[in-house]
Amino acid sequence: MNPVVAQTGGQAGIDWAWIGRNSGYIGEQFVEHLLLTALPLLFGFVIAFALSLAAVRWPRLYSPLLSVTGVLFTIPSLALFVILLGFTGLSIWTAVIPLTIYTLLILVRNIVEGFRGVPPEVRDAAEAMGFRRPRQIVRVELPLALPVIFAGLRIATVTTVGLVTISALVGQGGLGQLFLDGYSRRFPTPLLVALALSVALAVAADLLLLAIQRALTPWTTKEA
Repeated sequence: MNPVVAQTGGQAGIDWAWIGRNSGYIGEQFVEHLLLTALPLLFGFVIAFALSLAAVRWPRLYSPLLSVTGVLFTIPSLALFVILLGFTGLSIWTAVIPLTIYTLLILVRNIVEGFRGVPPEVRDAAEAMGFRRPRQIVRVELPLALPVIFAGLRIATVTTVGLVTISALVGQGGLGQLFLDGYSRRFPTPLLVALALSVALAVAADLLLLAIQRALTPWTTKEA
């Protein structure tokens, strides 16, 4: 196999001069990638949290809820993007809606399991102290469920960072645009830059969420 040759200067490998000339463009795509990661996670978490509370309140909903979110998760991302093009056009929602859908299975499962993992005696004690259900959830159950919830959020975040690259196929840019540029021009530098930044973003986001989790649940660190 012949090595891929850069179109700027004819050299193989990373063209640092190209990176320097296009640093602004690379920065714009990185920021857009970050936005396309954050919005689906935010919307997905809000929806999943509401659905999970309903599943905890009415356990019979849990299995159908997992089935529906599981089916949605199996829909090929590109196919879902194409379907939405007829409704949302080349807008940010064409990417955000499918990416939000793909977070639901992971988040719902972990949020429900997090609340289910709260010891019954803790709930009984909260009720004995006169806590109403909303206060019991926020003040008692949610803190104990946070480690499991954050585990799901971290998985959903890393998954979404990778899926965002596909959104470039429907005109939403992000680091996926660098992949398209590099592939179409047979120029490896944009590909390598996009790959490095995607991995860096996934690792940084995972570490940030882990730090937030430890700050919110200091007792888990002490136990470890």
